[in-house]
Amino acid sequence: MLQPARWDKLGLVIQPDTALWWSRTHAMLPTPELVEGSLWRIYQAGRNDKNQSHVGWALIDLEQPDRVLERSADPVLTPGPLGAFDDNGVLPSCVIRDGDDTLLYYIGFKPGGTTRMDLYGGLAARTGGHGPFERVNRAPILERTHVNPYINTAPWVVRDGADWRMYYVAGTEWVHPDLPRYNIQIATSQDGRAWRREGRVAIDFAPGENALARPYVYHDGRRWVMWFASKGEAYRARWAHSDDGLTWVRAKTGPGLEPSEGGPDSVMQEYFIVLPHKGKRVVFYNGDDYGRAGVCAAVER
Repeated sequence: MLQPARWDKLGLVIQPDTALWWSRTHAMLPTPELVEGSLWRIYQAGRNDKNQSHVGWALIDLEQPDRVLERSADPVLTPGPLGAFDDNGVLPSCVIRDGDDTLLYYIGFKPGGTTRMDLYGGLAARTGGHGPFERVNRAPILERTHVNPYINTAPWVVRDGADWRMYYVAGTEWVHPDLPRYNIQIATSQDGRAWRREGRVAIDFAPGENALARPYVYHDGRRWVMWFASKGEAYRARWAHSDDGLTWVRAKTGPGLEPSEGGPDSVMQEYFIVLPHKGKRVVFYNGDDYGRAGVCAAVER
C-alpha cells in the first residue's frame, strides 16, 4: 500500500528568466537527469514572446534543492521547421541514457485545426556533454494510429532488463474543440526508438476525471511507482503502484502533496518528478497556469 507523506514546501525554485529570449514566461514540465551524486540537471520549457516553448535546464543540488546553481543560457532544443509536428513548441518529458547517448523524449506542439492543439511525442539525442540535442527523427515517434487516433504525448520511458517500456498520455476523444480527454497507456520497444502500441491502459479515468497527465515512473526497490496528475476541475497529485510495471493499482488517497492557500500552486498541481535523497523524496512540479511562474519543490519530512 502507498502511504501519503507530509511535505515541506520550498515554493518556486526554477523561475523564468526574462533576460533570456526563450524564457520570458513559464518553466514547464520539469524533467530530471542525474549528473553525479546529489547533482541533477532539471530540464524545463520556457516560452518566448510568441508563447512558443523551448527546452533549457537548471542545475540543482539536492543538498540545497531550493537553489539554482547554474542554468543554460541557450535552449538545448528549439521548435522544428514550419509545418513539422513541433513547429510551435517543444517541451521535455523524459531523459534516459543509452550507452554513450543521452535520449530526450519530448513533446511537440502545434495549434490544431478544428481542435485547440495537436500534441505528439518526439525523440532527440546527444552524445556526451550537456550541449544541444539533435532530432533522431524529424517525424513523431508517437504519431496517430488506429489505436491512438487523437493526442499522443508526454512519454516517460524506463528500462526493465533488456526491455524498454513507455508510459504516455493518449487521447480518447475531444469533448469539444477546447477539451480533450486522455488517459495513460503503455508502449513497448526493443531499442527505445521504435515503439509498439496496442492500446494497453495503465491508468484509466476515475469518476469525475477528464484528464490524466504526465506519468512519472520509478522503481523504489520493492515495486514500480507512478506519480501523475488527474483533472476534474483542476489538476491534483495522484499515484499508483505495480509489481510488474504493466498492471497498476491506484492508491485510494494521493501522496499528501496538496495545494497551498495563496501560493504558486493554490489552484493546480501537475508534472511531478520524484528524486530520492538520503532516504527522503524531493518533488519538483508545476503549479498554477501550467508553470507560468516556474517550478515548485517540496521535501518529504
